[in-house]
Amino acid sequence: MEETKVRPMPRIGDKAPEFKAVTTQGNINFPADYKGSWVILFSHPADFTPVCTSEFMTFASMEKRFEEADCKLVGLSVDGLYSHIAWLRTIKEKIEYKGMKDVEVKFPLIEDITMEVAHLYGMLQPGESSTKAVRAVFFIDPKGIIRAIIYYPLSMGRNFEELYRALIAMKTADEFSIATPADWQPGDDVIVPTAGSCGVAKERMENKAEMTCYDWFFCTKKLNKDKVLKAVLKK
Repeated sequence: MEETKVRPMPRIGDKAPEFKAVTTQGNINFPADYKGSWVILFSHPADFTPVCTSEFMTFASMEKRFEEADCKLVGLSVDGLYSHIAWLRTIKEKIEYKGMKDVEVKFPLIEDITMEVAHLYGMLQPGESSTKAVRAVFFIDPKGIIRAIIYYPLSMGRNFEELYRALIAMKTADEFSIATPADWQPGDDVIVPTAGSCGVAKERMENKAEMTCYDWFFCTKKLNKDKVLKAVLKK
């Protein structure tokens, strides 16, 4: 029996691999069609499955928030187009979950019955399944560069608030040339770049007026929540 062909997944900092695909919203040329915007490309194992249904309802309900952050959503599974359409219609017409109902999925869902895109992005993990894509998430910036990758097993639904937080954190880091600490939320203190010389380190430890330094390599400063949101959300 021929072994499943496995390609290494793209890495952070790589250009997003290019492909053309049929979706529930028409044909797309990825990532060229999304140039100038952030995009989240995510995979799910199969249509008409409960975990995936809960995820799509959640993502669709949050789509406006991602749009306001100038981020497009693109889904993928190895099912066919007609299965996708039937599943999304079922979600809208029949499924009510956690207060969500009449949910219309408007972002494109890629048909990938050949598994070409799933292989291209390393979404197939043979130890988990050789016929279903795992729950992969790729954050791609306006220049088409992969900025973050998160993988989940088939059995575990994603935390979509965390996906949104990660997007806002990356955009904030780009906008203000800072880093964000653990569990950061807009309005929390941010981390300033580590001192690059002994002189700067000494100066920081002696003059803490504009920042809080826990040691020479670990300094934070205030960054107003309104300033963050004004910078990273659409005006």
